[in-house]
Amino acid sequence: MNVDFLAHPAEEVAPKLLGSVLTCKTPDGAVSIAITETEAYSGTADPASHAYRGRTPRNAVMFGAAGHLYVYRSHGLHWCANVVTGTDGIASAVLIRAGRVVEGEDLARKRRGAKVETPRLARGPGNFCQALGITAEHNGTDLLTGASVSLSAGEPVPAALVRVGPRVGVSRAHDWQHRFYLADDPTVSAYRLSPRAKPSAGA
Repeated sequence: MNVDFLAHPAEEVAPKLLGSVLTCKTPDGAVSIAITETEAYSGTADPASHAYRGRTPRNAVMFGAAGHLYVYRSHGLHWCANVVTGTDGIASAVLIRAGRVVEGEDLARKRRGAKVETPRLARGPGNFCQALGITAEHNGTDLLTGASVSLSAGEPVPAALVRVGPRVGVSRAHDWQHRFYLADDPTVSAYRLSPRAKPSAGA
């Protein structure tokens, strides 16, 4: 994986990240997860993006160089991980929604709970981060240097297996076709329309 792969708009990178592997190393050990579901967020042009109203201390990483990790807290409960894409200075990021644990399953299960079914270990953005051990301390991490959190190429995903649809749970620009996932994969999260969603124009 290199910066050239990620230096494109989020909606172009998001489907290409399917099959890629995120690895997080902590004192407890390492967990690796192959990505099976993503969502693209296009910065100031995207009403659903954290960067829609411009740069803030919270979203500053989104405006930086491609290949860094943007981590935020969702509803005060869960951490969510995004891969920054595009051009330095222009906000663009891909939310990682789900994946399949390919290394460190015992540790992921310890974090998620002994009774959690294997396909659900990293299903949903909050569960994905919990299984990996990603928290606020990883915000801004360079994913291409092989540090605490790294992104690497995985098994190629045939184009025929990639599905496209509207994003999950957002109230603005919810009908943009910026969600990408593997067909019939049990690790992919269920689609939910936000009760606050309204029709919108867009991509």
